Amino acid sequence: MPYPSRIEPEAVIQKAREMIEAEGAESLSLNQLAAAFGVQTPSLYRHFKGRADLLCAVNLQTSAALVTTLQRAIAEAEPVPRTQIQAMAMGFRAFVYANPMTYTLAYSSLSPELRPDPAQLEQLVLPLQGVMAQLTGEENALTALRGVWALMHGFITLELNGQFRRGGDLEATYIQTINAYIAGWG
Repeated sequence: MPYPSRIEPEAVIQKAREMIEAEGAESLSLNQLAAAFGVQTPSLYRHFKGRADLLCAVNLQTSAALVTTLQRAIAEAEPVPRTQIQAMAMGFRAFVYANPMTYTLAYSSLSPELRPDPAQLEQLVLPLQGVMAQLTGEENALTALRGVWALMHGFITLELNGQFRRGGDLEATYIQTINAYIAGWG
């Protein structure tokens, strides 16, 4: 049995993310999580105040993983702002499809106690705002970033929830919608 203090918080967060993806956030319990590590439930309180604190940490890790995915997509794209934003949008969609439950938890929670520190989240998205600034100018970069984020989130959330029922190629529609948004700034 592992010694409780040797369990790294990052490992607990990652295991929680895996369990949420498998069974949903509402099914996650500290008892199950502790059992997965072979420790008693109180051992988790060395790292987290409770379930809400753990879920907040899951949300921060999910946000960081999403932004890392977007930064990688931008870095691998041709160094043209429009192409980088298109790559970011496709990376966003791929991330959400690979992590639908934790993404939904991180970006659809109404509970203030589950929201990570806004300053941490701001630091995560500043590089993405920089790419938008190349397309829109510095004065419009935040507005443009918020717009593309809302477009990507809204489209993919509707898609995941089965709200687009009239057929068609939704990936192609998503790309076309992103391109229209980008063109509006160009």
